[in-house]
Amino acid sequence: MSARNSRANKAAARERLRLERERQAKKDKIRRQLVVAVSTVAVLAAAGGIGYAVMQANKPTAWEAAKDAKVVKPRNTEGENGTTVVIGKPAAKKTLEVYEDSRCPICATFEQAVGETVKKDLDAGKYKLKYIGATFIDNSDNGEGSKNALSALGAALDVSPEAFMDYKAALYSANFHPEESDDKFAKDAYLLKVADSVDALKNNAAFKKNVENGTFDPWALKMSKTFDDSGVSGTPTLKMDGKKVVAEGSDNAPMTVEQFNAAVDKALKG
Repeated sequence: MSARNSRANKAAARERLRLERERQAKKDKIRRQLVVAVSTVAVLAAAGGIGYAVMQANKPTAWEAAKDAKVVKPRNTEGENGTTVVIGKPAAKKTLEVYEDSRCPICATFEQAVGETVKKDLDAGKYKLKYIGATFIDNSDNGEGSKNALSALGAALDVSPEAFMDYKAALYSANFHPEESDDKFAKDAYLLKVADSVDALKNNAAFKKNVENGTFDPWALKMSKTFDDSGVSGTPTLKMDGKKVVAEGSDNAPMTVEQFNAAVDKALKG
């Protein structure tokens, strides 16, 4: 091989090597750009996820938002914010005030024992009933069932006073009232299941919508404040003419029909 051919071959080899290095350098540059781009997207996505998580964490709960929301008064209510709930014949001269928390197990015992008697007395015009709903068990148990049930009672009251009374009785019934530690009333589906046992509420689209949309959540909070401002410290509590109605020889609400009739008759005469 001539010296000229040898030099030409070496030059060609060097040129091929140079071109290969340039191609490799371009590949490496593109790879680095892709890595940077993917990393940037990942960082942005992570930041977005963190930002969304922070935003969700700082977002008020439905009940926190309800504190500042406009109050929708259920029909068949009176007074500021519709927190005066009086049921019975207008001609009845006396009014029995009943303070209850929907999750209260003692209230359930009271309603199961005396609820029918109260209903008969109202139908007979013996007295009117004023209902004051509480939610303090939610505070002690970090739950939502008392508030949610009270809102659903507002939805029942919006249908009729009779639907309200029947739904209240169903919530406290042995069939549906949960243990105090079991926050079943926090679930709309459970409240609607209870409502299916009440003729006026079963398949009632307006009632269902109001429960699921929390239409009366702000009202429930206002009603709860009415209880808090009343000075009553426990449930069930009964009052007539500003005086507690209690079982004979006790400072507690009457828990049997006999105790109730005796206590109410005494209060009506007083």
